[in-house]
Amino acid sequence: MPEVKYRPNIGAPRTPANEEPAEERAHDFRPVDTGYTKADAIAEANRCLDCKKPLCMDGCPVGVHIPQFIEKIREEDWAGALATIKADNLLPSVCGRVCPQENQCEGKCILGRKGEPVAIGQLERMLGDMADEVGEAPECKPSNGKKVAIVGSGPSGIACAGELAREGFDVTVFEAFFTGGGVLTYGIPEFRLPKDIVKREIKGLEELGVHFEYNSVAGRLFDADELFNEDGFDALYLAVGAGLPRFLHVDGENLPGVYCANEYLTRTNLMKAYEFPEYDTPIRHGKNVVVFGGGNVAMDAARTALRLGAEKVTLAYRRTEAEMPARRAEIHHAKEEGV
Repeated sequence: MPEVKYRPNIGAPRTPANEEPAEERAHDFRPVDTGYTKADAIAEANRCLDCKKPLCMDGCPVGVHIPQFIEKIREEDWAGALATIKADNLLPSVCGRVCPQENQCEGKCILGRKGEPVAIGQLERMLGDMADEVGEAPECKPSNGKKVAIVGSGPSGIACAGELAREGFDVTVFEAFFTGGGVLTYGIPEFRLPKDIVKREIKGLEELGVHFEYNSVAGRLFDADELFNEDGFDALYLAVGAGLPRFLHVDGENLPGVYCANEYLTRTNLMKAYEFPEYDTPIRHGKNVVVFGGGNVAMDAARTALRLGAEKVTLAYRRTEAEMPARRAEIHHAKEEGV
């Protein structure tokens, strides 16, 4: 008769993440969610049913072996758990914080049908944050002699860079900004994704042999023909992102103090508006702010406005709250903070 695995926490409620009080965090850019401790992670891992057909993996876009890394957490094999994730995903600290798990892995979890799914994102994030303690750089295949240029160091660019480096390619990433990460750096606020986390993930790619060239604007400093014919690259991957915002085309949208969220967040994140007066960033600090939209970017802009001193922030969305595309956690946090 096969051994029946004992799960002491099956049927237990989801282990809550450690969070800063809303009345305090709404006024600074410290991380809202401080994540799991090891004890929290073990307790949450023991909620997993270890399904024979793990639907959670079907919900993961990169196919991380979720039951396997959760099993290693139960065994307190932290290095093994992290290695399991990094076999398929080299950016666990980022993905654990910003991926829409409720629509992906956690959305497929069987426990979610009658209760709360396993907090897969929190577990992944916690392991990613342990990289300096227990992690080792994944092994790369021997060089295959091929060079690949990647334009853009946002999520797509760095994910591609890591996978190619592991396969033995010589990878160079060209980034227009002075720092890497793309939207992870300029678009997502410090309180949701600390910049040190992004820098650490990029450092991990550099340890795999990926080269980063900053202040390199494609189309001005170089073009595709030069990369192929002069620099000897064998392939080019364009990961330039969706840089142009969509406007409402209403009267007054060009007035002073009206920003697209892209510009507003970039000025705040890259030009450090949150460190005034040390940084005198050219940005309007409104007292009564309205944000149009219902996605994660809208939530980021609204919550940033609060932290920059707004007395009232209103979010206007064309549909219902249930139809908002933002992560449920972001909506919950925004409402807690007074949006």
